[in-house]
Amino acid sequence: MKPNSMEFNTINNKRSLFVFISLVFLFLLSFNGVSIFSLKIPSLSTHSPEKVTRPSRNLISVSSTSEISTPRLKLQAQSPEFPPSGAGDPMNFVSVPYLPHLRRSLGFEIESENASDNRNKKLLKILAGLGSSRRRRGEEFPVRVNEFFFNKNESSPCKIRFFMTWISSSISFNQRAIYSVESIFRSHPNGCLLIVSNSLDSIKGRQILKPFADRGFRVTSISPDFAFLFKNTMAESWFSKLIRGQVHTGSTPLGQNLSNLLRICLLYKFGGVYIDADVIILKSFNKLKNTIGAQSMSPNSKNWSRLNNAVMVFDKMHPLLYKFIEEFALTFNGNKWGHNGPYMVSRVVSRLQGRPGYNLTVLPPISFYPVSWDKIRVLFRGGKNETDSRWSNAMFEQIKNQSYTLHLWNKQSRGYRIEEGSVVRKILLDHCVFCNASRTNYTIHG
Repeated sequence: MKPNSMEFNTINNKRSLFVFISLVFLFLLSFNGVSIFSLKIPSLSTHSPEKVTRPSRNLISVSSTSEISTPRLKLQAQSPEFPPSGAGDPMNFVSVPYLPHLRRSLGFEIESENASDNRNKKLLKILAGLGSSRRRRGEEFPVRVNEFFFNKNESSPCKIRFFMTWISSSISFNQRAIYSVESIFRSHPNGCLLIVSNSLDSIKGRQILKPFADRGFRVTSISPDFAFLFKNTMAESWFSKLIRGQVHTGSTPLGQNLSNLLRICLLYKFGGVYIDADVIILKSFNKLKNTIGAQSMSPNSKNWSRLNNAVMVFDKMHPLLYKFIEEFALTFNGNKWGHNGPYMVSRVVSRLQGRPGYNLTVLPPISFYPVSWDKIRVLFRGGKNETDSRWSNAMFEQIKNQSYTLHLWNKQSRGYRIEEGSVVRKILLDHCVFCNASRTNYTIHG
């Protein structure tokens, strides 16, 4: 039965109203789609490929004026119903059709406008209050350090002093760091290890290090006293400006740059060996004196092209260390990865190497860095066949015989499983203190 004219007009009116509402909705949606993202790009910093970053989980505000064309870029938008960072479902992304500042090929991290500044400010607030309570109790840093190194009650003297820095939580002192500590005492049973760390100078930190102390090894952790460590160097005025907010900390984590400064000040004040917590020591350092390692060599000249500060051996008050501190304070740049670390020591040594008074030995890459950061994955892989097994055995023997250390390159090895028959497994089993073979099946985290 056909509808009468009144019913037909009613249907048409409803359709017209629906179409009108739809058009209004689409107009509003398209308008909001243009205006809801006001985008601002943080300044780009020069990063080494060794620095691995995670994508930001914050809603971004981006604005730009340059004219580098990019067709599409995916940005994550976070709303209150999204899970916190590290939890729940994978990240959701909103496609932005055109952002003129960004090249598709750059692949850099975009984070909330002040994320790095806020993170560094929190650390600055902590740093400003460190050490005061201990000083009031008479537990000054130099007193505790000297008591540790020169304790007359110890049955054996400290033959060689090792230093680490740990500006992170005690929970994050992971299995990789434990491997590093083990390797120190396997190669230097009469050595001493001081870990300069506020978080490990605690009940939790003592629990972590107790198994070594129970075995008779000399290891402790002491919170840093920056006033003492930086005194009478250019680090003193730099740190004072930092605390007053007169130093731009940049996008690089402040803790990383403080570690770069702390290590050279520790060696300057006390002398000894500094190693990163992802370095495995393979043989005795007793014959090394005022030594640093090359990370890379020039293929043409066969001279070093870049040094690294993950392993350093220096006498107390060595003039080159003073120059390192001076360079750090005068040229600090928080936006360039490595500028205040590996590149800093490279700049200073390139200017002063060979000059009277600046005696220094630069060892080739095989000594401290036998495998470069971009090749470290191969050392974690087990042999798939007889050819792989022969290669693994040959590489293990070469590193064992020619290298003082193996650098695991921090975040580059994060998440790599130590496979059966791999070079890393062989090395850890050969340089362990708590030699439980099953643990080398673990994944290296952190």
